[in-house]
Amino acid sequence: MKVTVSRKAEFDAAHFLPNYPGKCANLHGHRWVVEVGVKGEVNPVTGFVVDFTFLKKSLSFCIEDFDHSLINNRIDNPTAEHLIRYILTNFRVPEDTELEFIKIWETPDSCAEYKRE
Repeated sequence: MKVTVSRKAEFDAAHFLPNYPGKCANLHGHRWVVEVGVKGEVNPVTGFVVDFTFLKKSLSFCIEDFDHSLINNRIDNPTAEHLIRYILTNFRVPEDTELEFIKIWETPDSCAEYKRE
């Protein structure tokens, strides 16, 4: 049986969107929320697809340098979509699983999502 397992992490960071003709071109901050999901077979011995601790460490590795920082120093034009690309490139997918999705919320009601095709 295949199951999707996910983990969320949060960080506070500032950014500005240099290519945007509105208020978001100005420096501002967010409480970012990132969620990753991986899918795989449930191990009959452990009962896990993956240990949540592995997902926590892998996700923390991707976002730890963003916390209390200016994201523009690491990513040009740091939209939520470009943050997804960054995490997609840097997230370590656990053995015997597939990355199923990445979601990034800039605000509690606005997010971007990548889904495996």
